[in-house]
Amino acid sequence: MATPIRRSDRRVSPVFLGILAVMAVTGWAVWDGYGASAGFAVFLFVTSAWVVSLCLHEYAHARTALHGGDISVGAKGYLTLNPLKYTHALLSIVLPVVFVIMGGIGLPGGAVFIERNRIRGRWKHSLISAAGPLANALFAVVCTAPFWLHALDGVPLVFRYALGFLALLQITAAILNFLPVPGLDGYGVIEPWLSYGVKRQIEPYAPYGLFAVFVVLWIPEVNDVFFGAVHHLMQALGVSELESYCGRELYQFWRSPDEYVCGPVG
Repeated sequence: MATPIRRSDRRVSPVFLGILAVMAVTGWAVWDGYGASAGFAVFLFVTSAWVVSLCLHEYAHARTALHGGDISVGAKGYLTLNPLKYTHALLSIVLPVVFVIMGGIGLPGGAVFIERNRIRGRWKHSLISAAGPLANALFAVVCTAPFWLHALDGVPLVFRYALGFLALLQITAAILNFLPVPGLDGYGVIEPWLSYGVKRQIEPYAPYGLFAVFVVLWIPEVNDVFFGAVHHLMQALGVSELESYCGRELYQFWRSPDEYVCGPVG
């Protein structure tokens, strides 16, 4: 029998609060403008905000599982938003950050261990899997609020670019996570509705699902369709492709910025 949820199991971790503080300070630096250091400030702001969103993604899984019947998530530390408590910190935090730095794409995380045997009902299992990418989608809506609310007056251009790129990361993470591929949350949504025999046949391929997705994304035609869908959603939220592109240019401050497209931002 799992121990009841204690108040300390729900207390927000100092680690997460520290990451939030970095996001707030660097967000202020981006807003205030730091001349030639604008790119570095954008890098720190977007990276810390991305880690915050990854923590919220995992928290959403755990919180939904708690309400579904798995009270063991409290003792595992999943409700504290501490990224160091994940069963696979490499998959949930390190690799997603590395992929953002390398290519500017939101790699799906997903490394909280849910004791599924404690949960009754297929809808609950599906909702637990959907909760993570839904958190990314909500984060994207919040990031783009100044755009779709038409409240950009007074928002510095660099900060607008940073928000655009951060929103793009959330959209890509949400879409990739919702793919019905073994090992991703999208498959977790439909898995409870599959027959036992089908699940047994698919199970051996689960560890390779994410790798297969990224191999397929290297196909130019597939890549064009994928990012076409991403930018369509971004435009629906009021963010132009130019704004997210310039945000990525600033984020990768070690490269020469495309000032011809984005203009001087220092």
